Amino acid sequence: MTLFTPDLSRQDLELKYATSPSQFALVGGLRVHYRDTGTKNAQAVVLLHGFGSSLQTWDEWSSVLERNFRVVRLDIAGFGLTGASPDNNYSDEADVKRLANFLNQIGVQNPILIGHSMGGRIAWNFASEYPDRVKRLILLAPDGFPVPGQAIGTKPYDAGPIANLIKYFMPKFLVKKSLEPAFFDPSVMNDNLLERYYDLLRAPTVRDAILERMKQTINSDPVPKLKKITASTLLLWGESDRMIPCSNSADYRRVLAFSQSIIMPKASHLLQEENAQISLAHVLEFINSPGP
Repeated sequence: MTLFTPDLSRQDLELKYATSPSQFALVGGLRVHYRDTGTKNAQAVVLLHGFGSSLQTWDEWSSVLERNFRVVRLDIAGFGLTGASPDNNYSDEADVKRLANFLNQIGVQNPILIGHSMGGRIAWNFASEYPDRVKRLILLAPDGFPVPGQAIGTKPYDAGPIANLIKYFMPKFLVKKSLEPAFFDPSVMNDNLLERYYDLLRAPTVRDAILERMKQTINSDPVPKLKKITASTLLLWGESDRMIPCSNSADYRRVLAFSQSIIMPKASHLLQEENAQISLAHVLEFINSPGP
């Protein structure tokens, strides 16, 4: 028995995970996998997944949101069926530019922007760079402030030299162990969910891109950028989040001009998957509330 874990076939993965309504768009040389559902002339909601994830993380939310909104979700550069960026650049600035170009190309100008974890980091950076282009901002356990033990200038995703082994050795049990802390109740992580994460982490170019992002993502002081955000913002966190602590919510509240936070009990990091109905109810209440 070999321990080598090769990439899966792109063709097979697309047959399994890029069925209708999936689409692909060529944006600056990057082939972006995305889904654009719901009512096309309605208010757009854009969903950005977290590190190691894919657009499928929003399946339950999307099935509800698309009844009243235009719902756009995508595999962020380096993940899922989008895969590695041709320029190999995974800086905050590059992520924001790619998102802006993608939204321009599909005709989305003033979305409700929702981001989870790493996707939250991209979302608030976008709202800082383009404050007039975001109607509302919703951040689920966003990355941005250093967590305890980290400091400005450190790399939040860095797992050290041992991380390079994932290019060659990535058994399913290792993926399961890495996902378990994202759930308040790990038994919620069923076989289908685990298989999806495991499959898409073995999509061509993804593991190399993940390692590059881990090297390139650096903690900087988020305060100057956050102060530029004018959109009303909801911060949504699980009280038992073991990946990005809910205490970070207070850091954002101190800086953002118009914000509110909700800490969900008996919840961890993957609110949109483990606590889909409750977390979405909070989001819809925020969206339907009057602005600041």
